[in-house]
Amino acid sequence: MLFIFYIFVKYLNLPTLAYTLENLTVEKYASEGWCVTRIENKVHFIEFAAAGDVADILVFNDKKKFAQARIQNLISPSADRVEPLCPHFGVCGGCKWQHVNYSSQLKFKKQQVIDSLEKIAGVNPEDVLDTIASPKTQFYRNKLEFSFSNKQWLSEAQPKGADKEDSNVLGFHAPKRFDKVVDIDKCVLQPEPSNEIRNFIKDYALKKEFTFHDAKAQKGWLRNMILRCNEANDWMLIMIFSSESKEILPFLKAIANQFSVLNHILYVINNKANDTISDLDVISFKGEKFLTEKMEDLTFRIGPKSFYQTNSQQAYQLYKIVRNLADINPTQIVYDLYTGTGTIALFVAKQAQKVIGIDYVESSIADAKFNAEANHISNVSFFAGDMKKVLTNDFILANGKPDVIITDPARAGMDEQVVEKILEIAPLKLVYVSCNPSTQARDIALLKSKYKIEKIQPLDMFPHTYHVESVISLSLI
Repeated sequence: MLFIFYIFVKYLNLPTLAYTLENLTVEKYASEGWCVTRIENKVHFIEFAAAGDVADILVFNDKKKFAQARIQNLISPSADRVEPLCPHFGVCGGCKWQHVNYSSQLKFKKQQVIDSLEKIAGVNPEDVLDTIASPKTQFYRNKLEFSFSNKQWLSEAQPKGADKEDSNVLGFHAPKRFDKVVDIDKCVLQPEPSNEIRNFIKDYALKKEFTFHDAKAQKGWLRNMILRCNEANDWMLIMIFSSESKEILPFLKAIANQFSVLNHILYVINNKANDTISDLDVISFKGEKFLTEKMEDLTFRIGPKSFYQTNSQQAYQLYKIVRNLADINPTQIVYDLYTGTGTIALFVAKQAQKVIGIDYVESSIADAKFNAEANHISNVSFFAGDMKKVLTNDFILANGKPDVIITDPARAGMDEQVVEKILEIAPLKLVYVSCNPSTQARDIALLKSKYKIEKIQPLDMFPHTYHVESVISLSLI
């Protein structure tokens, strides 16, 4: 009886309806937090499952080549299963592996890197090192962004009696929904007083009857809030409003009085259709417009718009790996592509003759230059601009041909023209840092005409998610 309704829908070409398949064994982990099992050679992706689960599944999206499902009834749990940490697990869409024990997470993250290199780059990686675990698996993030909304995301996983859909909430955007937000009471990603600050702000706003943002109608005064902290427990709050108001200063004063740990309270007026603040002025209500983070003998300034790895302790491990794999000597010139605020460039500067950092975000380059000056590092230079336009023959002639290139692009990977330029430059060594093994493998497929892989080191920057950092060193053939 297991396949009767499945076959009925498939072969009679009926509209896709939700239906149940019973007593299935979940075969293995897949990409983006899904697990998979095969039924009649058709892949079924199952959310919030664990490899080895035996369950009845509810198919909610049936396509020609694949189907998507969720567990309706767990018959026999996988040995990998543990109790999720967060009360919002399964609703908020983040931390999709909280129900999987941490050692299994690390093993699959390593397998993700291997699979990407084999299937996309067409290489057979040998001796991939075990994934380096995060020192913290809870409360490890130094930055979180929350959204105000008058539209609450409701799901089957929420308890009965939850608030109605039209209610003011503060939390994270629902998966693939720009207009609805999951109301967050407790999040285990950022240390306290993160939850206390967020809940105080929400309660104050409700008491004062402030209007929460409506993403579709583009109205509502409260838009977003960002909380940043450092290892020294210094905290920054950035509040984003849709317009100026006489309520801003009393609101921020109430927050400051409640939380003495908030040494930096800033705000932004954003009346645009999107939530980005990179092009907007930041106004200080209290304290300086930056935090500082220490790493070895370096100090980094982190502003409200700055990119800085959100897992500070694991970022230190990452930078040490990059430095070791780059194996720089004092005669060598190093290019740090997609340098951000210059953290890697400054971290390796002592080993090099000079380091050139390039990034397209001008504010990040401004932070990088400040950080270099504050740390009294004189053998680094930073340039802002589109990588493929900056990295020209004239630029290389002016700054010197690199012996080593370190590249740490965004999830989309490197532009093909940048890869071609690296092949033309042909540095002796390349260290490729990636938060997306798929695009990293795509770029290595192009680079392998001149380079061979030396070492592959996965690292877990985001516990309980499917994301993995992959560091690969390559040498010229």
